[in-house]
Amino acid sequence: MDNPLVQPDPGLFIWTIVTFLVLLTLLAKFAWKPLLEALETRQQGIRQALDDAQAAKQELQRLEQEAAQMMRKARAEAEVLITQSRADADRLREEIRQKAKADAEGIMRNAERQIQLETGRALQQIRSEAVDLSVMIASKIIQRNITKEDNERLIADALKQVEGTRAN
Repeated sequence: MDNPLVQPDPGLFIWTIVTFLVLLTLLAKFAWKPLLEALETRQQGIRQALDDAQAAKQELQRLEQEAAQMMRKARAEAEVLITQSRADADRLREEIRQKAKADAEGIMRNAERQIQLETGRALQQIRSEAVDLSVMIASKIIQRNITKEDNERLIADALKQVEGTRAN
């Protein structure tokens, strides 16, 4: 069983080593170097993508903080506006109430003035009618005609008496 492939042959061994070294040199020069460069490029791309992702994450955190700050500021401004609106509404309500009170007081004063004027007119008319009645009754009692001057004097005296009794 002598198989030539299994028997050691120094010439074949040397040629195999030389072929392997030549092939290794060729692979190192034409295949291995580009593969290593491609791997290095890919590694740099991955590293760059990780750095970009980290930067994007930091930017996102910064933006979230800004958004939260803006929300707090907006809430504070909204609270200020609500407080100011409530104060304005209270002030306006108070102004309207004061104006209504002043208007009501004015209406009451006018009504009292009207009542006093009407009362004065009614009293004047009653006095005048009372004097006329008194003169008519007195002239019928006396059965004579009173002159105009006598009539005016009697009216003035009657008015003084009515005012005197009224003052008492």
